[in-house]
Order: sequence, then C-alpha cells, then structure tokens
Amino acid sequence: MKSIFFIACLLTTNLHAQTTLQFDKRFLDSEDKWVAFEANKEGAHSFGFIYIDAQAGLTLNYEGTFTISPSGEFIPAKKENAIMKVRLQPNNVLVAFIPESKFSELQIEAIPEWLQNYKRDTNSVSRLYRWGFLYNGWEECEKALTYLEKANQINPAFKGLAVELAFSYNCLGQYSKAVSVLQIALQQDPKDAYTNKELIYAQIRSGDLDKAAVSCKNAINICTDVTFHGENCYNLLHELYLKKDKANFNLWIAETKKWNAGKENIMSSIEIMNKELNQ
Repeated sequence: MKSIFFIACLLTTNLHAQTTLQFDKRFLDSEDKWVAFEANKEGAHSFGFIYIDAQAGLTLNYEGTFTISPSGEFIPAKKENAIMKVRLQPNNVLVAFIPESKFSELQIEAIPEWLQNYKRDTNSVSRLYRWGFLYNGWEECEKALTYLEKANQINPAFKGLAVELAFSYNCLGQYSKAVSVLQIALQQDPKDAYTNKELIYAQIRSGDLDKAAVSCKNAINICTDVTFHGENCYNLLHELYLKKDKANFNLWIAETKKWNAGKENIMSSIEIMNKELNQ
C-alpha cells in the first residue's frame, strides 16, 4: 500500500514538473515575454527575455539556465556575468512562457529595468512604422497593421508608410484598401517602382485587369527602376490566362517575355500558357 502511494506521489510531482511549461509559443508571439527553451540532455532549460530592437529586430536577452525539481521548483544555475544578446529569426522553434509565479524562483523581474531603453517614443510615427515593417517582413501582416494604421492616423505622409500599409492590406486580401492608399502615395511619387508593383498586384487580385494593364504600362513607361517589370507583366499575363482572355493575353505575351528574358522557369511557364490558350 505504501509502495502504491509513493508511486502515485512520484507520478504527480513528475507530471507537475512536465506541465508547468508549455512549449507552444513562437518567437513572434513572445515579444516582451520571459521564455524558456526545451531542456537539454542534462535537463537544463535555457531562458531569457524576448524583445524587439529597432535595428536588430527580434532579440533574446539570454539570462542563463534552470532545472526543475521533482516538486516543480525552478532552480536557476549560477548567473553568468557576461551579457548575451541573440538575434532571433522567425522559425519553427517553440518556447514556453515562464509563469509569473516562477519569477521569484528565477530571481527575475516581470519587466527588466533595461527594457525601458527600448521603449522610448513607443507612439512615434517612426517607431510604429518600424515595428510594422518588421512584422510585415516576418509575414505577420495582421499584427503589422496594428502599428501601421496607428502611424497612418498620426502622419499619413510619413516616408514609406503608405506602401508598407498597402503591403499589409494586400497580404490580408484587403485589396480595395491597398488600392486607395497606393493611389494617394503615387500622387506624391508616381515613379516609385515598388509602389507601382503593389498597386498592380492589388488591382490584379481584385479582378480589375483593365486598370492593372493601364498601371502596368504606366510603370514600364515612367519607372527608371525596372526591377519589377517582369513580375508585374507575368502576374498580369497569368491572370489573363486563368480568365481565358486570349485577346489580351496575346497583347501582353511579347512584353512579358521581354522583361523576363533569361528567367528559364518563367519563360517555360509562359510558353506552356501560350500553347494551352492558343491551341
């Protein structure tokens, strides 16, 4: 009977130790959070504080390691004096949020004192724009939009804001909003190649192919930066192919080939579409 009771207690404490940490959070979900990583073969968890540095992006302030006792207590290893900051890339690594009830055991504060150095001007347009830019780059467009729309309310003329805002809208399928923002941006800088690209993309995705064709021709005529001409033409041509618009497809095929010369995969795709549509 005593043996059964002892085993039951052991299972309970081990289960408690295992379930205290839930490794189900991405780095991108962990801004301003204390996090722990999966234990190594010695049973030690690395841990630290994740925050965003305006220049470096997502960053881990490494704090050290800890182990979990059978009773569930977090036991930190002796802290290292050297400060280690690790730049993080969004990936499939999952971390666990450290429960606030364990902060005292790890000898950490809920909000590190040094974090204030990274929280200045949190409501400035430049800061909001930068955070939106970073989250767009991580393909977290919905979160990016929360920053960019705030920035837009303060100063819609801030350099680069309109096209970044439009990128979020396009990413989320809100094409009419993207078109509205980009048309205003192009009034200020009609020759910006990237702004034109985003407009053409939004018009194509919203099904307005006639306007997309006009925008594509305009971009080719006025943009000195030719980086996106091939992409713009191909996106339009592909949509015309899907719509089985043979007449307009044939009008755009030569231009599309011109700007995609040397791109073997693209040229092969063009030939396949042409053969299928004109057979």
